[in-house]
Amino acid sequence: MHATIPVAEALALIQRGSEEILPLEELRTRLQAGQPLRIKAGFDPTAPDLHLGHTVLINKLRQFQELGHEVLFLIGDFTAMIGDPTGKSATRPPLTREEVLENAATYEHQIYKILDPERTTLLFNSSWMGAMSGAEMIQLAAKHTVARMLERDDFSKRYKSGQPIAIHEFLYPLVQGYDSVAMRADVELGGTDQKFNLLVGRQLQEAHGQRPQVILTMPILEGLDGVQKMSKSLNNYIAINDPAEEMFGKMMSLSDDLMWRYYELLSFRPMSEIRAWRKAVAEGANPRDIKAKLGEELVARFHSQSAAERAHQAFNARFRQGAIPDELPEITLPAGAEGLPIANLLKAAGLVHSTSEALRLIAQGGVRIDGEAIRDKGLRCAPGSSAIYQVGKRKFARVFLQS
Repeated sequence: MHATIPVAEALALIQRGSEEILPLEELRTRLQAGQPLRIKAGFDPTAPDLHLGHTVLINKLRQFQELGHEVLFLIGDFTAMIGDPTGKSATRPPLTREEVLENAATYEHQIYKILDPERTTLLFNSSWMGAMSGAEMIQLAAKHTVARMLERDDFSKRYKSGQPIAIHEFLYPLVQGYDSVAMRADVELGGTDQKFNLLVGRQLQEAHGQRPQVILTMPILEGLDGVQKMSKSLNNYIAINDPAEEMFGKMMSLSDDLMWRYYELLSFRPMSEIRAWRKAVAEGANPRDIKAKLGEELVARFHSQSAAERAHQAFNARFRQGAIPDELPEITLPAGAEGLPIANLLKAAGLVHSTSEALRLIAQGGVRIDGEAIRDKGLRCAPGSSAIYQVGKRKFARVFLQS
C-alpha cells in the first residue's frame, strides 16, 4: 500500500459510498500487510457505451489504484454470450461473438478516462473459459448445487412463479466465480445485485486452494428520474461519451435531493467539503450553484476543464439569462412503455390548461425542453427521462417520467 496513507484512512476511502464489505476485518488485515492487492471488477460488453452508473464501480477501482493496488479490469466477452440473468424475469437473449467484440472495443478507450493505464490490467474471460473443455466445465458445475442457485432471489422468484430458467443461466455465476480463480483476485467489486455471484467466487477460490477474495458491493445508481436504476433502455442515463453541453445539462436536470446521492457516488471531492455544501444549502444557499460544481467536475473528467467551463457558460446563456426561477416545481408523471405525448405532459404538469393550448403554443415556438424550442406536436417524451419544461417566459417545471 502507498506508504503515506495510514490503513484507517485508506479503509475510510474504500468504504465511502460502498454498501457492504465482506469480511471487513479480512480487508483490514490485507491492507495492514502493506502488499499491493489484485482488485477485480468485471463488465459484460452488452452495449457499446458506458454510463455514469457503470462508473460507480470504476471510480472505486481508481481509489484502489490511488492507494497503490493493481486493478484487474475484466471484459466478460465469454459471459456476455451467456447473458447475465441477474435481476431478469426472463431469459435474456445472448449476444453474438461479433456484437460482443464490437462493444468491447469501445470499453478500453472509455475506462482510461478514469483509470490509470499503468496500474490497470485488461483481461478477457474468453482467454481461460474458451480453452475449458466440456469435461472441465462439468467439473466446475459439480462444485455448486441447484439448491444454492435457487437461493438467489431472481432465480427463486422465477422458479416459484413457473417462469422458465435455462440451464445455461446457472452457469453464469459459476463462470463469474471461476474468473476470480483464474485471476487470483484479492478483492472483487460489484453492484449490490451481484452479491450472490461474488460469494460464488469466494467459494470457488476456496475449493481451488486459494485465499477467498474480499467482496465489496456498491449501490446501484438511480437514473435521472431518481427512481429506477440508470439504464440505457430506460433512457434515464448519462453516457460518458455524451457531448459536454448535453452531459452538463442532464446533470443540472437532477432533483436537488438526488444531487447528493450523485455527489457521494460520482464525485472525487472530499466528503467534508460535500457535507459543508449540504449544510449551506440547508441554510439557504442555492442548490443549483452546488449542482453546477458537480456538473463541471464530471464534464472535466470525461472531456476537459475548458469544455466544462464552456458547457457551464452555455447553460447559463440558455437558462439563467432566460430568467429560469431558482425554485422549480418537481413533478413525476407516469409515461407508460410508449412515452407520454408532449401535449398531455404539459397539461398534466399544470403548464397549460388543455392539450389544444399546448399544441397551439408548440406551433408558435412557445414551448422549450431544456432550453431548446420544440416544433414537433407529435413528440412523445420517453419513460425514465428528466427535463425542464418551459411554456412562455414564466412557466417552468422539472418533470420526471416513470415507465
